Amino acid sequence: MPSSQKLVALALPVGLNILNLPPPVASLQEAPTMDSSNRYKVTPQLLFEIKLHGFLLWASVGLLMPAAILVKRMSNREESGKRLRIIFYIHAITQVVSVLLATAAAVMSIKYFDNSFNNDHQRIGLAFYVIMWLQALAGICRPHRVSKSRNIWFVFHWLVGIVVSLLGVINIYTGLQAYHKRTLKNVRIWTILFTVQISLTLFLYLLQEKWHYIQKQGPILGNKPVQPTGDREMFPTCQQKETTSEHC
Repeated sequence: MPSSQKLVALALPVGLNILNLPPPVASLQEAPTMDSSNRYKVTPQLLFEIKLHGFLLWASVGLLMPAAILVKRMSNREESGKRLRIIFYIHAITQVVSVLLATAAAVMSIKYFDNSFNNDHQRIGLAFYVIMWLQALAGICRPHRVSKSRNIWFVFHWLVGIVVSLLGVINIYTGLQAYHKRTLKNVRIWTILFTVQISLTLFLYLLQEKWHYIQKQGPILGNKPVQPTGDREMFPTCQQKETTSEHC
C-alpha cells in the first residue's frame, strides 16, 4: 500500500498536467505561486534603487522642468537685453540638468529593473524618454531669430514641451502606483504632496499671464478709481504737446 500510494502521488500531477487541469488544493499549498509582477524579491538594495529612480524623476519632471517653464515665461514682457540673456541661461541650464537626471533614472531602470513593458508606467516612461530627448535636440538646434523657420520651430518646441511635461507628471503618478504594487507600501501621502505641488505650479503659471494686467489696475481711492494707464497710450500726442508747452 505505501508503494502504491507513492506511485499515485507521482502519477497524479503528471496526468493533470497532460490534461491541462488544475492541481488539487493540497498541491497548490505545497507549490510556490509565480507572479510575473513580483518575479523578483524586493531586497533592501532593490528598494533603495527604486526610491532613487523615483527621486531622480521627481527632481527632473516634477521640479526642474516646471521651474524652467516658469522662468522662461518671465521673458514674455521683459525688455532689458541683459535680463533676457540671464533668463535664457537659467532656463537652458535648468532644462539640461533635468534631462540629465531623467536620463540617469532611465539608465537605472534599464540596468536594475524588469523592462517587460507590461504596465502603463513603463510604456509611458519609454514615450517620455523619447520625446524628452527630441525636445532637447530641438532646443539645441533652434534656428536664429531672423530665420523664416523660427516661428515653426517655436510652435513645435512649445507643443512638444507641453507633451513632455504632461507625460512626466502622469508617469510620476503611475510610478507611485507601481511602487505600491511592488512593495505594498502606502503612497497616499506622496500622491497628495505631489498633487499640491503641481497645483501650485499651475497656479503660478496662470498667474504669470495675468500679473501684468493686475499691476496695471491701480488702487481705488474712495469711489473714484485711478485712471488706467491705457489713457496715456490712447492720447500720447496731446500729452506731448502739454509737456512741451510747460517747458516753454
